[in-house]
Amino acid sequence: MPEMPQMQALAERLDAALAGAVLERADLLGFASLKTAEPEPDVLLGRRVERVGRRAKFALMCFEGGYRVALHLSQAGRVDLERPPKATRPRGSLVRFTFADPVLAVLVREHGTQRKAGWWVLGPGDEGPLATLGPEADSEAFAELLRHEGSTRRLYTWLRDQHVVAGIGRGYTDDALHRARLSPFTTVGSLDADTREELLAAIRAVLAEGLEAERGRKGGLSEPRLGEHFTVHGRVGEPCPRCGATIRRVSFDSYEVAYCTCQTGGTVLADRRLSRLLR
Repeated sequence: MPEMPQMQALAERLDAALAGAVLERADLLGFASLKTAEPEPDVLLGRRVERVGRRAKFALMCFEGGYRVALHLSQAGRVDLERPPKATRPRGSLVRFTFADPVLAVLVREHGTQRKAGWWVLGPGDEGPLATLGPEADSEAFAELLRHEGSTRRLYTWLRDQHVVAGIGRGYTDDALHRARLSPFTTVGSLDADTREELLAAIRAVLAEGLEAERGRKGGLSEPRLGEHFTVHGRVGEPCPRCGATIRRVSFDSYEVAYCTCQTGGTVLADRRLSRLLR
């Protein structure tokens, strides 16, 4: 899933391409992808893009008059810039925004079959899905929250909760916890002050490094696989770059947590897939 670094780099790339462009058409190619009924997309036609920004995992196309399009790519959404605009409808297409001055289009499509990516048309003052998001992961507001939080929730679950902290997903949570040498199952409230500062530094570092890598990506987010620069996420079975032990996983219904035993004091965390094999 695209996280803060991917979405920030995408927003910067779209801002460079679209700032000042006028929207001519918004072709809905996947009916369920539009998450709002009012205002209708036609209200955007003829409006100029003032900028493209980001909030959490959303890219925000900001138009004249205070209107915005919020774009969430979910698990496998991708964005293609088309110069010149195309009339084709590739598999998984959700929406195509066609602009003038300059002439180009933004095609949003989704790999796989889940179809969870979507877009919202937000009127002036309407925060829509942004209203309940927590502070950004690199903000001082989140730093203060982490320094004082007493929750009994597991670190992995807490960091991925977008209502707690916005922009971190599975990949950067795995890598941040690995860098901080913390088990994903450690509770937030059990951390001492020094460990909280180490975790905060790890989160900021992996996000900054991820953003630097994503800014150098070619092809935007059109590639079918992302995150080749992760340290442990997506690298189960490979050697840990710190200690050389095999990177392990804890499997859940729709995702897995990647970790190394150098984070857990040598303990292998319970994994129901492994448990079934041992029966």
